[in-house]
Amino acid sequence: MKRLIRSLITLAFVAVIWLLPTPADLTIEAWHLFAIFVGTIIGFILQPFPLGAVAMISIVLVSLTQTIPLKMALSGFSNTTIWLIVCAFLFAKGFIKTGLGRRIAYTLIYYFGNSSLKLAYVLSISDFIISPATPSNTARGGGILFPIVKSLAFAFNSKPGATARKIGAFLMVATFQVDAPIAAMFLTACAPNLLMATLAEQVANLNLSWGTWAIVGIVPGILSIIVIPFVIYKMYPPEIKKTPAAQKIAKKELDIMGKMSREEKIISAIFIGALLLWSTSQYTAIDSTAVAILGVSMMLITNILTWDDVLSEKSAWDGMIWMGTIVGLADAMNKLGFIAWFAQSVIVHLDGISWMITLSILFFVYMYSHYFFASLSGHATAMYGVFLAVAVATQAPPYLAAFGLAVLSNLMAGLTHYSTGSAPIYFGTGFVEQKQWWKIGFVCSVINFIIWIGIGAVWWKIIGIW
Repeated sequence: MKRLIRSLITLAFVAVIWLLPTPADLTIEAWHLFAIFVGTIIGFILQPFPLGAVAMISIVLVSLTQTIPLKMALSGFSNTTIWLIVCAFLFAKGFIKTGLGRRIAYTLIYYFGNSSLKLAYVLSISDFIISPATPSNTARGGGILFPIVKSLAFAFNSKPGATARKIGAFLMVATFQVDAPIAAMFLTACAPNLLMATLAEQVANLNLSWGTWAIVGIVPGILSIIVIPFVIYKMYPPEIKKTPAAQKIAKKELDIMGKMSREEKIISAIFIGALLLWSTSQYTAIDSTAVAILGVSMMLITNILTWDDVLSEKSAWDGMIWMGTIVGLADAMNKLGFIAWFAQSVIVHLDGISWMITLSILFFVYMYSHYFFASLSGHATAMYGVFLAVAVATQAPPYLAAFGLAVLSNLMAGLTHYSTGSAPIYFGTGFVEQKQWWKIGFVCSVINFIIWIGIGAVWWKIIGIW
């Protein structure tokens, strides 16, 4: 029954928009494509079917209604960024399969984890180190770090309920919250980043390369990594301050793992090589996607991954289907003139308002509208391209607008217990009450907003992107 209701609501949005009079200066094809695009976004939010199924239904609709040619609808699958997404998920698969991510975390805990605050920083640094190769904060936070955090909490006899505040609640919320700015630091640290890079190119002809994104994110990202755990430590302090037992736990886990395996050494070399090629692409002219495919190929050649591993990585292929569809539909909307028409329609109502005020409003609305979303990808899909088009039309510096909206698409992840895929994993343990979770999430969002949009904008001015 729920699926039927959600399906009917989705179709209702398509039907209502479809039947409304076509606005002046727009073709009927552009308007009908907009109706189907809105229906696709609503379908992504309500999920009457899995995302990939919703995407395929959208392709069928635009084809059967002859809104756009099927070739145009499928054009997103030839986009290189879509294949970069697939390869990045496979990089993450390699990290998890070899255990390298766990080794990095436990090694840092062993050497530096003798206090609860240091543990939070160590987990943050572990997240930072593996983030360029894990484009899923759910895989990174839920698959690699969460089991470590939970085992540490239980080792100190800190469990949901009366003993949660010993240390478990602090570690859960600190590890979760710091992942949001870390996801904003690299193009390949979160799947929506790759989608937004494509939309920025389509909407405003901007190149958000891996190297440029890393330079843009490094200063505000490091500031967030330093500030967020400390603020949470003061705002939501653990009862246990000193944690030498954590180092003993880490030592035990490292002993069980033994010496660094052949597979870990190989994937370390592949990862470092990929980072070097990604960060120097402006000099070598090697495409980022080619680098990613090279990395995956090397993992296959060295048997780090088998072809069955590639075929079984459902997240990669699911992401390819629905993101490829969105990229194709968004590109078609741009070619049919809808994006430009919408931006100009909004600009008419902003006459006389400076771009700085307009951009500030767009940033604020974009960030906090995420209370109504349960997916970073869904939010970026629905709003990034349109908000960027409006910002550029107001004469706002294009790269400032593009990167500002892009980083906010990650920072909003900490707002609620449903805001991103890893949120239910951490919140679902029961260590933190919902009211407290939302309070901490809002405070961290304000801090991140100030760091990234305030200090970050100054940094971006210094490096010359606007």
